[in-house]
Amino acid sequence: MLKLVFKAALTIIFTISLSTVLKAQNYKTGTWGIATITLPGDSAHHWGGYIELQARANEIANQFFYYETKGGVSYDIAKNYIALIGTGRYVTKDFTNLEAPPTVQEFRLWEQFTINSFLDRLKLEHRYRAEQRWLNGIYRNRFRYRLNVVVPLNHKKVEAKTYFISVFDELFFNNKAPHFERNRFSAAFGYQFDKSLSVQAGYLDQYNYNLTSSGAKNNIAIVVQYRINRKNSKPKEHIPGAND
Repeated sequence: MLKLVFKAALTIIFTISLSTVLKAQNYKTGTWGIATITLPGDSAHHWGGYIELQARANEIANQFFYYETKGGVSYDIAKNYIALIGTGRYVTKDFTNLEAPPTVQEFRLWEQFTINSFLDRLKLEHRYRAEQRWLNGIYRNRFRYRLNVVVPLNHKKVEAKTYFISVFDELFFNNKAPHFERNRFSAAFGYQFDKSLSVQAGYLDQYNYNLTSSGAKNNIAIVVQYRINRKNSKPKEHIPGAND
């Protein structure tokens, strides 16, 4: 089973990587840094939440032009069904002139529903999100779907001292033609240090499309996550993944 998952993941990575590299317009490899603190819900405490900080650079650890500050409140509807309401502020600068004022300042609200499935070593996360966005005061809608696949390597669950592989693909749509807006693909290697702290590092490609231009950019992504564990809460299997 594990060998089949590895072969499938490698095939997906190779196919998507090749197609996006051929279409890329910015050939420099960028950097994404994401830090998240999560208070998960459980059967005893249905309410939870998270906060997240993010920075993106046009090159590897150079020309940081994009910043996010966001958070949300979650509610565990059932064991593997989670609803969330989030909000955030997003700032984009021109990486060729970082001293200039931001080119885009965005405020965002969103509603999200996540379904988790645990199939032996194979962990699946289906995430659905509807966003209300204000970009420089102009309102837009956006809709997103992400499939995140996690496979622990040395344990059957992602627990303390577990190595794992995480692969996800996310589609972005809006309610105006041509509707398709973006595809985001990631393949990462991670380590769960203890029941709270995990780190992932890997490849992330983001392909953007509009009526006048399209192109992809390759990035190195580093994700640090810290889970706050409530006292006397029942152990709950989780699926590591960026909340972005």
